[in-house]
Amino acid sequence: MSAAGTPGPDRLDPAARPYADALAARFPDLGGAVTDAVEARRILAAAAGSATQSPPPLPPAVGAVLDREVPGPAGAPPVPVRIYRPDPRLWPGPRPTVVYCHGGGWVLCDLDSHDTTARELCRAAGAVLVSVDYRRAPEARFPAAAEDAYAALAWAGEHVRELGGDPAALVVAGDSAGGNLAVASLLLTRERGGPAVALQVLLYPVLDAAQDTASYRDNASGYFLSAAHMRWFWEQYLGPDGYGGHPLASPLVADLSGLPPAHVVVAGCDPLRDEGETYHYRLIGSGGRSALDGHPGMFHGFLALAAVLPHARQVLEQLGGVIASTRKDGKNFGEEGGRAG
Repeated sequence: MSAAGTPGPDRLDPAARPYADALAARFPDLGGAVTDAVEARRILAAAAGSATQSPPPLPPAVGAVLDREVPGPAGAPPVPVRIYRPDPRLWPGPRPTVVYCHGGGWVLCDLDSHDTTARELCRAAGAVLVSVDYRRAPEARFPAAAEDAYAALAWAGEHVRELGGDPAALVVAGDSAGGNLAVASLLLTRERGGPAVALQVLLYPVLDAAQDTASYRDNASGYFLSAAHMRWFWEQYLGPDGYGGHPLASPLVADLSGLPPAHVVVAGCDPLRDEGETYHYRLIGSGGRSALDGHPGMFHGFLALAAVLPHARQVLEQLGGVIASTRKDGKNFGEEGGRAG
């Protein structure tokens, strides 16, 4: 769509178009016909079930998977996590440890919806991956999810050796709303004195409640995630009296000094494109380091299609290398860099 909302040249990679359309067809009409979060989750679960192959494909193999709970924020329930360990025969020695927050607009998705992505990142990076099942909105509104993300990161930092990780290679990562929570958890680590994080990996992150960028207008509809979806997600997360200008909700308004190096993936056909790019430049302007990895012909969420979309597979393998480079004997971060777009 053009900035004016009228049809324009399709900027989406032709290889990605069928997948964007298929996802959009199964996705709830959030903020339109569907306004209830429970109903939205039901529709999404039913769509996922109807799209499942019979028999379903085997999940990507990793060394071990464990579900457990870790201590939650003060006065809050424990936080469920799923821990993925790489095959020690392929990845000996201490490995990077990635604390990963899934996307879904703070409302949808869970450990199961992102199980394949978590396994793929574990395999590509040879990393221990801790996937965080934070509390979701609207049942638990801001800042519950951000506090859960920090609690999981703090636990991982305290137990990194027990997890088989390299203490110098703790990474925080997330996609979409999970990218928002990843940055929020970093802001809290700075405020609360740790743990030390070597790298932040943000995949098409949500970073600004203002929703007023050019990419919101250029990509308002027609590329799976829409501006209308994002309005609904923010309403659920913040609530009727919520303040989107809080730095933990909108990290773009935060002081970004002292945060760890970043690797930021953005998709050109995504309402959130400009937020990721702006974060990259503001982090550098605050004295930090960042690599911007732009993919003009891709849409929001494309990395979940690594099994069927070659471009997504290539990007995921590159992410594995970036994460692996945080090990003491790994290559320097940003050695190969990213490409903006």
